[in-house]
Amino acid sequence: MKTSLLVILILTILPWACEGRQNNSNNAGKGQAGVVTSSSRGLHGYISYSATRPPDRATYSAGMGFYAAVWPLIDKPIARFQIGLPSAWISPDNSDNKDKPLAPIGTHARDNWPERGPTWSSVFQTVEGGLGYWARNHFRYGPPKFSLNATPQCYDYEIGSPGWSFFYSNKALPDNRLGIAQLSNRLLIPPDALPFEGNPNGKFLGITYMALPFTEPTTGDPPTGDQAWTCFLSAANFKGPMAYYIPETWSKIGKLFNYPFIYGRGLDARPGRMGGGAMEINTVPCFRSQDSKGVVYSKLPRLQFPVDDKGRTLLVQNVTYYSKASLYDAFKAWRDGGPACSGKFDEKGAFRSRLSTRTPRFDQGGKRITGVDKIFDTKIFESNVWGLEWHDGTTNANGYFPQYFKHVGDERVSVSAADVPTETQLLTREFRIASRGAPYTSPTGGAWGNPGPKSGPYKVDLADGSTVTYSWYRFVDQPSFQQYNWSEEKKAKLQSFVEKIHTNWPIDRDYMAPLSSGTLATFDPALLVTPPEGLEVGYVPIVTHQEDARS
Repeated sequence: MKTSLLVILILTILPWACEGRQNNSNNAGKGQAGVVTSSSRGLHGYISYSATRPPDRATYSAGMGFYAAVWPLIDKPIARFQIGLPSAWISPDNSDNKDKPLAPIGTHARDNWPERGPTWSSVFQTVEGGLGYWARNHFRYGPPKFSLNATPQCYDYEIGSPGWSFFYSNKALPDNRLGIAQLSNRLLIPPDALPFEGNPNGKFLGITYMALPFTEPTTGDPPTGDQAWTCFLSAANFKGPMAYYIPETWSKIGKLFNYPFIYGRGLDARPGRMGGGAMEINTVPCFRSQDSKGVVYSKLPRLQFPVDDKGRTLLVQNVTYYSKASLYDAFKAWRDGGPACSGKFDEKGAFRSRLSTRTPRFDQGGKRITGVDKIFDTKIFESNVWGLEWHDGTTNANGYFPQYFKHVGDERVSVSAADVPTETQLLTREFRIASRGAPYTSPTGGAWGNPGPKSGPYKVDLADGSTVTYSWYRFVDQPSFQQYNWSEEKKAKLQSFVEKIHTNWPIDRDYMAPLSSGTLATFDPALLVTPPEGLEVGYVPIVTHQEDARS
């Protein structure tokens, strides 16, 4: 079966630029100098790399991982700003299906994106969490955050934490749409994503998604595979699995839409399809103005990159594909009564990918941007590390993406601040700072209250200026599991196994292979918690509320 693996560094800057409806890019009419207009769409492009695939792709489809750089792209928390740093993209491999829709009629993808037909495989199901800034974040603080995210039902909804969607709502997801099982008993997972300590300017976070068999496959209604896509992290103060997607999260779409064709075609059962990667440039504010001669200029926020003493920005390293021999097999044997496994990924099941890259292209409103390649270009450095090489002499400092552009015909030409006329008012115009968002709330009843927590609530203040409330639940009693009518025997077996994991897998052991070069980023220490006495194993901290600590 053919598989691929997509690692995405998402610099999100949606496709169209700050053009509005103006087509005459050179002369917008004299007498309007200094009239500044704004837009939330200012830049489009991809800073990308390609990754070699394993010879036996079907075998190396049980996981993928890499180390991604963490750094503040902006020095202030700007409103309407969305840029993703290195992240992951995994979808079920349905390459054997050439023409039958995977997206049922009535789903968002099927009803709104006909161009994705005939199979809609690219928008059927995905795991796509990672590092970044998102326009809907409630509590911005400067550096990026890390967030889980998945789309189990053709983009009808997304799952970004054990209780909430991907920043789309203040309220917790309905009980029947919860999909993430909190696994770590040491790390909080706030709905607004995980902040870092200090200023991790070019430090790295290890991210691996591994398909693991916490439960056995079932032939029930709907039939469900055993693949629980589990997120492992490697930071300076936390290493190991944080959470996993419950297999039924992927299988229940077939039953919900009475569409048996897609039974066994979700991420619970199919090999993961994963491939090359890119920084996809989406939502970034933009200012636009003209001088007294009618020449138009535009301005972006100052996007910064850490540059080392060799003029390099190191972005991604250790891109690896995994087979079931890396962890799945030993994990399953342990679950079924065999010897305990350490959780460390076995190198016999790992394939180290070789990376390649090419010069990126950028546009603004469909008009080509020129001059960026004179400042930096992508490159594969020694030790198979992908990043940027700076041509402007920058070393041991921050490198900057061009901020100002002169509109010349069908091109947007990068210019220095000194070349922008003062009369445009662009030089002094500042981008709006993001406001603090509303609290994230959860219900007290339903899956959250029955059977409910064993201890709490507790509160902790995070580096992003928010206060998180959490309670301790027995693992199988956490809200995400309550929608399923599992037998007491199945719940007891899972609970017992998780207790073994909590006992045997510490947070200071290397599960991923260690970072080849550089240093690890540190999560906000306030995210790390200690179980109460008597709840040391088999219980997990579930966030129930997050609000602005400054209000």
